[in-house]
Amino acid sequence: MEHITLLLGIVIVTALVFDFTNGFHDTANAMATTISTGALRPKTAVAMSAVLNLGGAFLSVEVAKTISGGIIDESAGLRPEVIFAGLVGAIVWNLLTWLAGLPSSSSHALFGGLIGATLVSVGTGGVHGDAVVMKVLIPAVAAPIVAGLAAMAATRLTYRLARNRDEADTAKGYRAGQIASAALVSLAHGTNDAQKTMGVITLALITGGVIAPHSDPPLWVIASAGIAIALGTYLGGWRIIRTMGKGITDIRPPQGFAAQTGAAATILASSHLGFALSTTQVCSGSVMGSGLGRKGGVVRWSTAGRMVIAWCLTLPAAGLVAAGAAFLADQGDWGVATVAVLALAVGGAIWAASRRKPVDHTNVNEVTPAEPAGVVTTALQTVSPPPAGPVAPAAVVAQAGPPVQVAAPHAGAATAGH
Repeated sequence: MEHITLLLGIVIVTALVFDFTNGFHDTANAMATTISTGALRPKTAVAMSAVLNLGGAFLSVEVAKTISGGIIDESAGLRPEVIFAGLVGAIVWNLLTWLAGLPSSSSHALFGGLIGATLVSVGTGGVHGDAVVMKVLIPAVAAPIVAGLAAMAATRLTYRLARNRDEADTAKGYRAGQIASAALVSLAHGTNDAQKTMGVITLALITGGVIAPHSDPPLWVIASAGIAIALGTYLGGWRIIRTMGKGITDIRPPQGFAAQTGAAATILASSHLGFALSTTQVCSGSVMGSGLGRKGGVVRWSTAGRMVIAWCLTLPAAGLVAAGAAFLADQGDWGVATVAVLALAVGGAIWAASRRKPVDHTNVNEVTPAEPAGVVTTALQTVSPPPAGPVAPAAVVAQAGPPVQVAAPHAGAATAGH
């Protein structure tokens, strides 16, 4: 770690701050469904996720190498100031979407920030366009669709296999399955998202001449990135957990298990291949798929639509912020200082705004107002298999009788909501 200049140190600290925001921004990926179904208490869930995120950071470096030597050309005159500007763009977008409770992609915010800053400071020659298409854009489109279809099929299969079993008899098994699958998602998240920060720090060390080009991340980089994302995860991004757990669809334990298993398999496969995909998009797609896979389930398309808009805006929005930051940073030390001050001011303003209506572990499971089934949901429900066990009568009563009849089997939960 010798020969690290002050500017390089600032870049490393900023990268770890991004990693921290990535942690609390993406806690929902692993734990939203587990928390929403009551399989684990909120604080227990985020603590388990934090530990497994830390462990996952040590399992692979394939994604880190994609970041440090795949998307950005490290030999095109890239300087630490450019990486600093890219990180600022990613952090600002992460905080804005966290405030709105939208599960957008921290990964794409990082890519957008790095690409935008590089284009301003270096030019188009600093970006590997083919790598961006093959390892970022194509997975961004394919991953949530694949995960959603897998979760929908798994949900239908789960209900079909358990159709002759009483829901109370299977509840304990599904609870254990949810905990195990949530643990797997957390581990997978560590193997994918923590590595992105490792890749950025490694890229900064290469541009600063501290390590040789194409080097693997040093051990201290792996450890610091893992610790930063674990700490962020432990704090819990409660706003996004509420959106993913309650805002997209009403999740029951079989759906939660199917969604998390499908998401974990997709993320681990992509990590092995070096695809730096968005774990947020994968998990969100899985949750939507699980909602479509249960007959009677309703996907809240207004929420899903806002999420998709945020996904589409993430790369360009983070890129524009980073481009402005890079323009200032290129002016010299005063420009870097100005970017740092502005970033702190924006972060402080967002934090102050979040305190007006705080969301934490005590109110994360407040139910989102019901949204009527849309045309897409209604069409898909007509070909869905009937729900297992006692779910079918409840669905029939929900359509034919007053709502109070549906709530009768769960009177304790209904009473607690008043």
